Amino acid sequence: MRRTIWLLLLLMALAAGCGRKQEQAPEEEPEGTYKIYYLNSSMTRLAPQRYYTKTREPGELIPELMDRFLNVPNDVDSQVALSDKVGYLGYRQEDQVLFLYFDAGYGSKVNMNATREILCRAALAKTMTQIEGIDYISIYVADQPLLDSGGNPVGVLSDSDFIEGISDINSYEKSQLNLFFTDETGQHLVGETREVVHSINTSLERLIVEELLKGPQAAGHYRTLPEGTKLLNVSLNENICYINFDSAFLNNTLDVNEYIPIYSIVNSLSEISTVSKVQITINGSQDVMFRDVVSLNAQFERNLEILEE
Repeated sequence: MRRTIWLLLLLMALAAGCGRKQEQAPEEEPEGTYKIYYLNSSMTRLAPQRYYTKTREPGELIPELMDRFLNVPNDVDSQVALSDKVGYLGYRQEDQVLFLYFDAGYGSKVNMNATREILCRAALAKTMTQIEGIDYISIYVADQPLLDSGGNPVGVLSDSDFIEGISDINSYEKSQLNLFFTDETGQHLVGETREVVHSINTSLERLIVEELLKGPQAAGHYRTLPEGTKLLNVSLNENICYINFDSAFLNNTLDVNEYIPIYSIVNSLSEISTVSKVQITINGSQDVMFRDVVSLNAQFERNLEILEE
């Protein structure tokens, strides 16, 4: 009897051990299984769906996966990452890079806002780099490389550049900025709220100045900083934000009051809790007169009197 009990216990232990091994064994996907990356119904996250391809040849996989990417199955509650107002023109492969071509609609903020466009990049990269021999994608818009919000080429993208979710998109986030531009008279500041998707490695202080340099988006608002001005550096110390421009900042021929460019920057930065004062320098020097009227050898604070009533 005792021997029988020991045998039963041994068999149970062996069975439990086998069960644990089976639970730990990774589930193997059938050959030809890929993930097509769509967006969830609210278009805030990537929503991958398994797809079993009809072919195994890389040259045939590209058009097959792109066709699937552009068309969500009827039984899937997801959205295509690419707007239906954007035309896909084709592709070419060069070594490990897949070049994807779209019409000018891709660059329109009306067709795809910043959040959706970044998610679309991620969806394309994560879908197409699953194909053997393709490590990167490069997006072209109307035969020109895709540019980021700063006007710089995005360059090649890989799967590892993105994680699944808008909180990433390899470390991107959305921020709401309160910016100040000028009115038609050039004598007052007017507020403009703007949502911007940006890398979490970009400080809000730098982001605000970069957005001011781009100019206003709302009707009836006008530029306060001259085009071509380069932002050389932004730093923050004890709630004082230090902004360093190149000399193009001084070539301000805009028809505005001489204090408008200064307080466009100061009031915009003062909208965030980290900034109470702003110091502006030109090529690292603060011993500069702006328009022969405003000395930059000072730390500026928010000015509410210059706001439009």
